[in-house]
Parts: sequence; C-alpha cells; structure tokens
Amino acid sequence: MSDEPMGSGEPAESAKVPESSGVDLARVALRAAKEQAKARGAAAQQKKQARRGGGLRSGARADGRDPLPLGAAINRLITERGWETPAAVGGVMGRWPQIVGADLANHCVPQKYDEDERVLTVQCDSTAWATQLRLLAPRLVARLNEDLGQGTVRLIKVLGPGGPQRRYGPLRAPGSVGPGDTYG
Repeated sequence: MSDEPMGSGEPAESAKVPESSGVDLARVALRAAKEQAKARGAAAQQKKQARRGGGLRSGARADGRDPLPLGAAINRLITERGWETPAAVGGVMGRWPQIVGADLANHCVPQKYDEDERVLTVQCDSTAWATQLRLLAPRLVARLNEDLGQGTVRLIKVLGPGGPQRRYGPLRAPGSVGPGDTYG
C-alpha cells in the first residue's frame, strides 16, 4: 500500500500537514507545563497532609466525602450491591393490599421472594383462600411483572394454613403425634 492519498495523482510530499507555528508550539508547551505543575502541587499537598498526621481534609469544593441525603445514599447502596430486584419486590410486599385488593390481602400475605428461582411465596389463612389465590395466580404474576419488570416473578407458590400448635403434655398417648397426624 502506498502513502499517497487515494484518487489523487500528486505525490505524498504535497499532502503533508503544515508545520506547527510558534504560537501553537507555545500553547502545547504551556499546557504541558500547567499539567506538570498541577501534578507537583497535588503531590506536595499529599505530603503536607501526611506530615500533619492525617488523610484527606475537607475543603471548599464538593468531593466524594461529602454527606448525601438519606434517600440518595440508600439508592446508591442498592445500586452498588445489586439489590434492585429484591428492593422492588419488598416494595410490592408493602403495597400488597393495593395490588391484590383488600379482600385477598386480608386472607393472603406474601412471605418471601426467592430471587434465584423468581418465586413469590404467599401464605393464606384458609384452604378456600389458598384455592382462590391459585386460580388468580396467572393474572397476579402478570400484574406483578407489569410493576416490577418482565420476568421478575415467574411463579407464585401458595401455602395453605398451618396446622394447630402441637402441644406436648402429660395427657398425651405414647406414639401419638396428636392433631398433627391429620395435617402433616
């Protein structure tokens, strides 16, 4: 490949960039001198602070050490740690009555969210409400994904009511698990 510009019949010597004039050379030299002086000044400032026995000191200009408003600090922490999805799901758990309605919210409570499996676990207080929630689950998943972003919730796991507390006492038949054998 040649050094000639394409399509021109002139030799490469006539297409050279003009030499820098004295003013341009002076500007380049001044810029380099300013950068060197700035670097020397920063190094001297660090040495001075180290002699005074401390790290960074506060100054008149804003920097990364300045205090942040609480909301901005929390948002920064959530972003840095990658907690956007769990925080959004936590917000949904706080707004559960507005999302599912007052009747359903009175009987079904979200328990936990598994981020890896993208499964929301909901506990219901009766088997009738658990059945109702299982029927509404596809629409509820679509509604949650509208709020949280597509694919955030893949499945809703519905838990029925737990059995009564198992009481152990002196009037218990040997080998019996009590009322737990009808629920377990």
